[in-house]
Amino acid sequence: MIQPLISVIIPTFNRAQPLLRAVASVLAQSYANIEIIVVDDGSTDNTLRLMRDQFGARISLLPLPRNRGVSYARNRGIELSRGSFIAFLDSDDLWEPEKTGRQLAFMQAAPDILISQTDEIWIRHGQRVNPCKHHQKPAGFIFAECLPLCVVSPSAVMMRRRLFAAVGLFDETLPACEDYDLWLRIACRYPIPLLREKLVVKYGGHDDQLSRTIPALDRYRITSLLKLLASATLTPSQKALVLATLERKSIIYLKGCRKRGRVAESAALERSLRNMGLLKKI
Repeated sequence: MIQPLISVIIPTFNRAQPLLRAVASVLAQSYANIEIIVVDDGSTDNTLRLMRDQFGARISLLPLPRNRGVSYARNRGIELSRGSFIAFLDSDDLWEPEKTGRQLAFMQAAPDILISQTDEIWIRHGQRVNPCKHHQKPAGFIFAECLPLCVVSPSAVMMRRRLFAAVGLFDETLPACEDYDLWLRIACRYPIPLLREKLVVKYGGHDDQLSRTIPALDRYRITSLLKLLASATLTPSQKALVLATLERKSIIYLKGCRKRGRVAESAALERSLRNMGLLKKI
């Protein structure tokens, strides 16, 4: 069996039709030394049958017995993978044919690059749109830009396998914002270069996006910020940036909890902040 250089991990849950398009876009890549791992996170639709019927042995299909969330699915895919480079593709996105070849060449030209991302085309409700200024992708040491919101896209990323040994896998306790959490752990230590080519087509606006199905996403970003402060990996200037971001997000979130009567949730967050000596800032 040929050893793949790139492992592409596609987690999915009840997205059979978009998944067909996503997998087909990987099979159409101009660079061929790829393994495709589709991790079915307990789907109850016809995902497994369609994948077997349409793609057969051209993909590795890992069915999970029950839905455990995207972090769990991606981590199982990473553990199963064999490539020196890891790439992710969300099951509702797709790649342009040159994506893996261009990004691999970009990273091989600079062996010290551990992670990179490409630019992307955005489709919302079937129409191409231009990202807002605050969603435009930065490049290099982008820790400060990663704090307010997620500016790294899983579908646009390629990573060297050894990076996971340094920063860990996705946090399986987070039902959302798991990518935000990982990018922060990476960006506080390493640069994230940008290949300024639109090689990913990113679809949004559909009803099953996590941003629509999971309310109050900032609760998970706050959890990530608290974890980061406790990790002792930050420089003094990075710690100051995290504290300022935590202050802004927590003030807004605590007000929302109180307004909606989520007293226990508000009290739990306040206890966490107090235990870290941050209550005076919130």
